[in-house]
Amino acid sequence: MNKLKISQVKMMILEGEGVNLDFKKTITSCHKIAKTMVSFANNKGGKLFIGVADDGKISGVKSEDEERYMIDKAATFFSKPLLEPTFEEIYIDDKIIVVVDIVESDQKPHFALGEDEKWWAYIRVKDKSVLASKIVLDVLKREHKDIGVLIEYGSKEKALLEYLEKNDRITLMQYCDMLNLSKRRASKILVKLVLAGMIRVHTTEKEEFYTSA
Repeated sequence: MNKLKISQVKMMILEGEGVNLDFKKTITSCHKIAKTMVSFANNKGGKLFIGVADDGKISGVKSEDEERYMIDKAATFFSKPLLEPTFEEIYIDDKIIVVVDIVESDQKPHFALGEDEKWWAYIRVKDKSVLASKIVLDVLKREHKDIGVLIEYGSKEKALLEYLEKNDRITLMQYCDMLNLSKRRASKILVKLVLAGMIRVHTTEKEEFYTSA
């Protein structure tokens, strides 16, 4: 991890939380922090600033060792495959911020152990860690493994691409209804086209939709 300058950290705090940055005043739950770290690993990576409140106020940490212990525990026992975070301590106004760096993984998808003792995959959407849909999971599983995606360009694929030429977006259920497809069949086509770079998947807290690439 490249060492951050104090000025960089201050600017990042000023800009606020986002797709690759999350603030934690302190670590209170391995379940919750694993969820955030997994969402970074499944996305493009990200950083945790521990000792910074959600509103950007710098409180600092009481014990760097305790925070590191909680992060390591979450990365090892509450994440699978396990994560390997790196740490840096930044001193700002006599307060210590622990910066945790999570790189984009080549072992996607990663799962976090929930409080229900089940394993769940998350992705980062803006400043939130959002549960990954089955389609996104299939894309994550295959995007680092497929050398190439063989597209059988049939009528169903053509109908979808032609629809997206005239419309901004389409959801899974809209695609199912349009061609009277089962969710399973429609999902397979969508995954294939996402992997081929022909369409894009967009996840929000409320819905998931697809657009032309």
